[in-house]
Amino acid sequence: MFITILAFKNLHGEKPLKLDAIVKLVKEPDNKYDTEAIACEVRYFGKIGYVANSTNTVIKGCMSSGRVFDKIDDEYFAKVKFITDNNAIAKILSADEFIEEIENPESDVHYLSENPSKLEAPH
Repeated sequence: MFITILAFKNLHGEKPLKLDAIVKLVKEPDNKYDTEAIACEVRYFGKIGYVANSTNTVIKGCMSSGRVFDKIDDEYFAKVKFITDNNAIAKILSADEFIEEIENPESDVHYLSENPSKLEAPH
């Protein structure tokens, strides 16, 4: 599954996303603008934007946050595959890809997770 990440800006002159970077996806069901909002966080920058949820912002071939919301846990991960000036396309990690990231002690999943010792593949 691919998603569009919106609204990230150059922070302090640096670009928060790099190709193959791990992005933490965090559901925000209490978001006052969108109850299916999914925030995007990266190591060193924190929250950088949201998964697109509008026909005007979702890049063709990607899923909206509304379509992804029930398919992922409250906290999950994706990997950046394409970057433009104003958005990015990321691939939500499959169970095998997630396990591979967990097994890599250098992976950002260990730095982005609320409880890295409890990381496990999705059911």
